[in-house]
Amino acid sequence: MGGFFGVVSASNCVREVFYGTDYHSHLGTRRGGMAVQTEDGSIRRRIHDITNSQFKTKLEPILSECSGKCAIGIISDVEDQPLLVSSRLGTYAIVTVGKIENIRELAEESYRTGTFFSEMSGGELNPTEMIASLINQKPDIIQGIQHAMDSIKGSCSLLIMIDGKIIAARDKYGRTPVSLAKRNEDGAVGVAMETSAFPNLDFTFLRDLGPGEIVQLSVNAIRQLKKPGTLNQICSFFWVYFGYPSSNFEGINTESSRYRNGRTIAEGDDYEDIDSICGIPDSGVAHAIGYSNASGKPYQRALVKYTPTWPRSFTPQNQAARNLVARMKLIPVEEQIRDKRLLFLDDSIVRGTQFKDIARRLYERGAKAVHLRSASPPIMFPCKFLNFSRSRSTLDLAAPRAVELLEGHPVEDPELLKKYTTEGTEQYNAMVEVIRKELGLATLKYQTLEKLIAAIGLPKERLCTYCYDGCDPTSGECPACRKIKESLGKSKGAKGTKEKKA
Repeated sequence: MGGFFGVVSASNCVREVFYGTDYHSHLGTRRGGMAVQTEDGSIRRRIHDITNSQFKTKLEPILSECSGKCAIGIISDVEDQPLLVSSRLGTYAIVTVGKIENIRELAEESYRTGTFFSEMSGGELNPTEMIASLINQKPDIIQGIQHAMDSIKGSCSLLIMIDGKIIAARDKYGRTPVSLAKRNEDGAVGVAMETSAFPNLDFTFLRDLGPGEIVQLSVNAIRQLKKPGTLNQICSFFWVYFGYPSSNFEGINTESSRYRNGRTIAEGDDYEDIDSICGIPDSGVAHAIGYSNASGKPYQRALVKYTPTWPRSFTPQNQAARNLVARMKLIPVEEQIRDKRLLFLDDSIVRGTQFKDIARRLYERGAKAVHLRSASPPIMFPCKFLNFSRSRSTLDLAAPRAVELLEGHPVEDPELLKKYTTEGTEQYNAMVEVIRKELGLATLKYQTLEKLIAAIGLPKERLCTYCYDGCDPTSGECPACRKIKESLGKSKGAKGTKEKKA
């Protein structure tokens, strides 16, 4: 994933952007960077590897190195950001969050015109550099952003800092959140992916950008440059895992949604023989509290997270590194484990390898039984739109791996896959049983898609659920997708010049 933060102010705002960007550190652990437009109009930039060190530690020197009234920052998934771009559109700094599925195809098209791109380690192309290249193909930045959004397969939300202003754009179908805020005392305007970055910096939330919307931020003003589209497909995983507990997306608080989700998992579940409810830190905790409150069973911490140094374990691309992070960050509390029948809530089961190790360690420490409830449905399809999982193959995922074992070959038939993704079918039950045995659990149950959607509180047509059910209304490949697309229509956008006081 990744997350960005930006501010335009009447006074020096480098400190605010430094801390606001740091509040997005839970979204990535690879690169961190900031760009500041200084008083003389030049742009100063710093980028650091934060794999083994926190953003604050690496970027703190920038606070004394420069000052400016306009700045942007980024916690990046993989690539170095922000990029500084010199072009016929001007000199600007750009940060992006998203995923470009067709980046190689776009690069091949650009090669034919003589364009070249720098490669990152591993031979990968820099997605932010690709977006900047697409923007620069058009006569102005707004047309360029629209061209980039229309050209890519995947998603891209971005910030561009130019001429003392910030241009913010949410991806075409709103898969990632972008929010606006204002500080009333001095008219500073801020933009962030996580609304939790605003309160401690004295910013008041104003509104979310709509899907595909483009705005320009200046002191005391937000100017809409492109109206939002009608098809919103924000990733449902923000409420399951990504989002920080204090953040709101589409007006819905993350923590409260997780409480509701845990409560509905408990409804109808068999927990009479359970001694305590436990959450896998961090995002599994709120789901577990919701379950505990509904079941009347005590919430206790059989595992605690060592928070000072260990990051979230979904981010490393190497499986061995993911396993190491998952093991080292969670410390068992043996008094809460020995002779106990434990029911754990985890946000999801992606690959399954981490909880398999957790279950083994719990049994070694004397647990009588280890039960697991997943706060989300089985993840059947690798995400096409966000880098929430660095899996290189569908069979890295626990659910498709179980289906292949049952069928004797990889399954691509959508009708057969639908049976495996529909709770209660013979195929679904067999798949869950395979995963249960592989993880070494007493029992395993997943949340249903219908209950997850209800816990979030948005209509299904406003949520991306592709990783669970393969539904993508932007493609219209199935009857349900076509129905959503036809009812909402495709956003064509419109360029505007209306400027409002923020």
